[in-house]
Amino acid sequence: MRTKIQNLPVLLILCLLGLVTRAQDYGQYAKKEFVRDGNTLLYRVLYPLDYDSHKKYPLLVFLHGSGERGNDNEAQLVHGGSLFLQDSLRKNYPAIIIFPQCPKDSSWAYMEHHYDSVAKKMSFGFPFQPEPTIPAKLVKELMDSLVHAKGVDKKRIYIGGLSMGGFGTYNMLARYPRYFAAAIPICGGGDTLMAKRFYRIPGIWIFHGDQDPAVNVEYSRAYFRALQRLHAHVKYTEYPGVGHNSWDNAFAEKDLLHWLFSNEK
Repeated sequence: MRTKIQNLPVLLILCLLGLVTRAQDYGQYAKKEFVRDGNTLLYRVLYPLDYDSHKKYPLLVFLHGSGERGNDNEAQLVHGGSLFLQDSLRKNYPAIIIFPQCPKDSSWAYMEHHYDSVAKKMSFGFPFQPEPTIPAKLVKELMDSLVHAKGVDKKRIYIGGLSMGGFGTYNMLARYPRYFAAAIPICGGGDTLMAKRFYRIPGIWIFHGDQDPAVNVEYSRAYFRALQRLHAHVKYTEYPGVGHNSWDNAFAEKDLLHWLFSNEK
């Protein structure tokens, strides 16, 4: 018992050091806000190592899920933020990485929720409105501002997202198909009729877990089939036995970033 008590402070210190390290890591993402027409988009941005403001870099925007909505400008980094902090990846794939945050009362795309009380399952509708949601509109305008500032390689702009962000990814592709060089929608979905709008994008890699209780895997399967019929450059990875957190598996794909940044318009 004495040994356990004596070691307790050491364990607490190690735990605290781990928390501090993680906080410091995320601190490498600069806190920013983008204001347009009275609306504000909070976002975090990670610049390349040895960033040179006179050079043009690839740009990746990653859209979080519904659980990370808010106004703290931090929660959106919970899933995926640590991936891009790895020194080896930052060295091999220098890029500007942006994690915007959606407010709690909004979303990246218009969605209708339908709950079947008998089957106890949630389904979604995807009404395509003429104008994007305000957060999605701000994301596009933020990207445009970076391109206008001449710090972004227009041939290498990428988008990805998980869950609600996966829905948002498909929606952004449908609205701005000539803008992106590649996309990584994870456990998302959308109106597959929109596939004809963006099937010419150089690369699309879809991910989903086959036991996802929140977003039915059939949404990703359906989009994959629709894009295949259009002869799109599309890949699909489905994880057996994996639930809603298929992003963990997707982020662990060793060729993910190599594949992503190899795509160019």
